[in-house]
Amino acid sequence: MAFICRAAVNHVFGGFEFLGILLVTAIPFGIYDLVEATDNVESAAAAGDPYPTRRVVAADGVVSMVGCLMGNPFINAVYIGHPGWKAMGGRIGYSVLTGMTILLLVWIGLLPLLLSIIPIESLLPILLYIGLLIGAQAFQHSPAKHAPAIVLALVPHLAAWAKSQVDATLTALGTTPTDVGMDRLEAAGVLYDGLETLGGGAIITSIIWAGISISIIDRNSKSAAIYAVLGACLSFLGVIHSEQLAWAASFSLTAAYLLVAVALYYPKDKTADSALDGCES
Repeated sequence: MAFICRAAVNHVFGGFEFLGILLVTAIPFGIYDLVEATDNVESAAAAGDPYPTRRVVAADGVVSMVGCLMGNPFINAVYIGHPGWKAMGGRIGYSVLTGMTILLLVWIGLLPLLLSIIPIESLLPILLYIGLLIGAQAFQHSPAKHAPAIVLALVPHLAAWAKSQVDATLTALGTTPTDVGMDRLEAAGVLYDGLETLGGGAIITSIIWAGISISIIDRNSKSAAIYAVLGACLSFLGVIHSEQLAWAASFSLTAAYLLVAVALYYPKDKTADSALDGCES
């Protein structure tokens, strides 16, 4: 028994020798999971169901670690779309019943059979409905003057989506952007390098851009500058505007964010104030 336990412990922690490689994906996914959990808690609160954020994030992390120790490679996540499920009548009993049903199907081995019978397309109308409710909630429960920031925050995601469509198309044709050539793509109106830069780390980029925009609209220049400096640090490390973590990933983008921070920190002129008045009105 002691030998088995020791072998199990060695197996669990043996992966630490690959820690440097794993962190490349673990850090972005960890940030994403934290942001998603916080965002979904806020979404639930806007729908009338407040939950303690600290307890939710802690439970999310603990369950994920327990799952990893039991061999599950997928981290746990606070499920998105609380307002949509609530609007459809789903309550805690629905979640419990769903979890128990999936667990039972896995135990008896019927899950692969059902996945082969039920087309994945049947889920899309539900997901579309949830997405529409979440998008509407962003505008309905946020101050009207912050609407430009919401729209701006969508831009990196649109770039990431467009890049994925280009990649999927080229993969289906048996080629890659490098094989086709960036010049040919650009001549056809596909700014692939721009999509790759803008869509890299889209979730974090959106938060930074929304923070800068909202701070500007609220005339909080110090907060806007802090967000810009944070953007500079993240772009320097390759967390945003990059496909992978790297030291000094982009000097140009780092410098651009720092210039924005300097411009935002110092007092604005009357022209800028007039523009802010227009946004508030």
